[in-house]
Amino acid sequence: MTDQQKLDCREIFALLSEYIDEELPPATCEEIAQHIAGCAPCVDFVESLKKAIEVSRKNELPERPTPLPDATRDQLRTLWQRMLASRV
Repeated sequence: MTDQQKLDCREIFALLSEYIDEELPPATCEEIAQHIAGCAPCVDFVESLKKAIEVSRKNELPERPTPLPDATRDQLRTLWQRMLASRV
């Protein structure tokens, strides 16, 4: 991708699930990693998302997923809003 085609925070967010699960092409993963490394709001959001995934996997019930705790959901929402506001 050229400099003009680099992914922005919203595009990164849309690809995070596949990125974390390592389902994207290596070039896309590298671009996402570079973006995240240089974007503090994205770093915070990705780290919180990874923690939420880890917690939910540990607490996963066989038939029904465990909802995120309200505090975790609020923290993710706050970090997401901060990330979006930093890119306006």
